[in-house]
Amino acid sequence: MRLNSLLTLDRKPFLAAAVAAATSMCVLAPAAAGDLEPEVVYATTGGLMEDSLTEHFYLPFEKEMGSEVVPVAIEVPDQWARVEAMSRTGQMEFDIVTATPPDLITHAERLMTLDCAKLTAVVENGVDGACDAKGVMRTVGGMLIAYNNEAFKKAPSGWDDFWNVEEFPGPRGLPDTGDRDWWVPLVALLADGVAADDLFPMDLDRAYAKLDEIRPHIAVWWKSGNQLQQIMRTNEVAMTMAYSGRLVAVIDEDFPWSADWTDAVRDVGYMAVTKDAPNPNAALAFLNFYYSNSDGHPDFIRTVKYGTGSAKAAEMMTAAERAGIATSAENFGKLVIADYQWIGDNRDMLRKRWNDWLTQ
Repeated sequence: MRLNSLLTLDRKPFLAAAVAAATSMCVLAPAAAGDLEPEVVYATTGGLMEDSLTEHFYLPFEKEMGSEVVPVAIEVPDQWARVEAMSRTGQMEFDIVTATPPDLITHAERLMTLDCAKLTAVVENGVDGACDAKGVMRTVGGMLIAYNNEAFKKAPSGWDDFWNVEEFPGPRGLPDTGDRDWWVPLVALLADGVAADDLFPMDLDRAYAKLDEIRPHIAVWWKSGNQLQQIMRTNEVAMTMAYSGRLVAVIDEDFPWSADWTDAVRDVGYMAVTKDAPNPNAALAFLNFYYSNSDGHPDFIRTVKYGTGSAKAAEMMTAAERAGIATSAENFGKLVIADYQWIGDNRDMLRKRWNDWLTQ
């Protein structure tokens, strides 16, 4: 039975208590097919992502391992609210949740600590860092520079060129959505000459002084991925910070845009297992299967327009396709990895500083 609503789930409360001790110490390894629970409940954002995961991973997992993946369509903030509520009552219903890097820190106490060495397929097939103590990479993208090929005589290279409106004239775009409260100040510091290894702790006075320079040239503060794609299609901007997957979608529509991956901010969607997961064996087996099922990754990437944590996936794709994949050998080393502990510890301050600056 494949369910689409959390309200239809019927979990027995004793399951959470029965596995809590084992999962909290992470003594579990991916079990053999015959030892799995009959299902694993995965909270995802639904839509295209869920459909693609179902085709390329959920159904093959069920066929090979005999355990059904039950997707629950829920937005990430609502997901965490439910996790908190279910943790308090001791009746956890989610096995796998969707997480951003800061989520792995903010909600660490609600998540199982993984023994990455036991997730053998992740170790063997994953990119560097594919397995974190609190989650496994599902999708990987970058917040990068997107530029219109017809707007400039040469290609920009790095965030200093984004700020260089004399050599690269034209309207700019920046996000006012997602993690913009640290994405945008971070790239401002890069544009001001701060090395990637020296970004944290962030010098916000320096970052916002640099942002004051570019602000008159920002034509659009985009608020969604759909809006981002639209301003590229209609040439409202000549250059913009962009989700890599949204840029790939525009390029696939034959619009004259390209990517500059120089110091792109790594953007990861993780799969994490809840500490009190009712089906922990099946959950861990799915994480491992996601990486062992290498053949499922290329078409999944082509559909969702984002890379995965599989190092093998990019090798199975064309050179043109690899150009748009964060985890390709050509791009992965260019990504900037943020200090998520610092971001998590300073999140309220970062949001306030951003809102105060944007509204002044």
